[in-house]
Amino acid sequence: MPANVKVSALVKRFGAVAAVDGIDFEVQTGHFFTLLGPSGCGKTTTLRMIAGLERPDGGEIRVGDKVVSAPGRGVFVPPERRDMGMVFQSYAVWPHMTVFENVAFPLQERKVPRPQVRERVMATLELVGLGGLAQRPAPALSGGQQQRVALARALVCNPQVLLLDEPLSNLDARLREQMRAEIRTMQLRLGITTIFVTHDQIEAMTLSDRVAVMNAGRIEQIGPPREVYERPSTRYVMDFIGNVNHLPAKIVSAAGTLRARVGGHDVALPSPEGWSDGDDAVLAFRSESVSIAADGGDISGVVAGATYLGGAMEYLIRVDDANVRIRVPAGTDLRVGARVGLRLSRTEVSAWRR
Repeated sequence: MPANVKVSALVKRFGAVAAVDGIDFEVQTGHFFTLLGPSGCGKTTTLRMIAGLERPDGGEIRVGDKVVSAPGRGVFVPPERRDMGMVFQSYAVWPHMTVFENVAFPLQERKVPRPQVRERVMATLELVGLGGLAQRPAPALSGGQQQRVALARALVCNPQVLLLDEPLSNLDARLREQMRAEIRTMQLRLGITTIFVTHDQIEAMTLSDRVAVMNAGRIEQIGPPREVYERPSTRYVMDFIGNVNHLPAKIVSAAGTLRARVGGHDVALPSPEGWSDGDDAVLAFRSESVSIAADGGDISGVVAGATYLGGAMEYLIRVDDANVRIRVPAGTDLRVGARVGLRLSRTEVSAWRR
């Protein structure tokens, strides 16, 4: 049966470096939870500690009602007794085995009777779309098929928790998109608790019930994908997720409605506490939070470049000494060198200190 996972004050050090620095999160039973961040942020180390492949230096990991790791109390349950399935970035498909033998291996290690092994392996291969390839030699598989074999091997023992360590990163763009949809459909069908590690924002946004954005061993923000994207709680989260524009500004009114001056224009902003008149600021906003304004808008600039993106155009607008990227429908025609007015979505602009 699927179980929840609770991580409390988890720490892992490599020498003097804290790869994971006291993080806390909980994954509800049956939810899809993603650890998102750049290389070196601690997300894979966290996953490996949950799996039992790394020993924490502090904190606690609980799966359901069972503590599987608590260094302070001398508790460490080995990986094979944690009832988890894991898919690695490299897939780790054994080349000397067939598809069937790869998937059957965990069951054979558990001394499952042979008739049950065949039944469960074939059912799992059908689940991942490999029902007709049971006797295919592993070296004859495509990258996408190897990924499915690794997924089937992780699922065949009906684990409480599924751990996925960047399983799509070795696939081409089209297959990656297809496998994203298949993994999410399968996860919802099985109702299995899933923890997914990725540096890819699109994967995190499209797959997850909740996302934890990591940076330098710590969690910057946890929440549903839409909340993390639309209401970033730190500048790091704002900058890491999505295509972000930055404009230098100066606070000209901190009383009542917060107003900042950008290139001779005053822009109204959400009014966070802590600002004073004259403070230097940076306005951060995504390309979809900007639109072309016929009436002059909030700010103005000169078109410095244009890129055709298929269903849209991306324009580079020079505003004083900064660049603003905007995306508009493909039929929008702006001439390079023309001055245009831009309208900012007040609720989607963040002000950060310079």
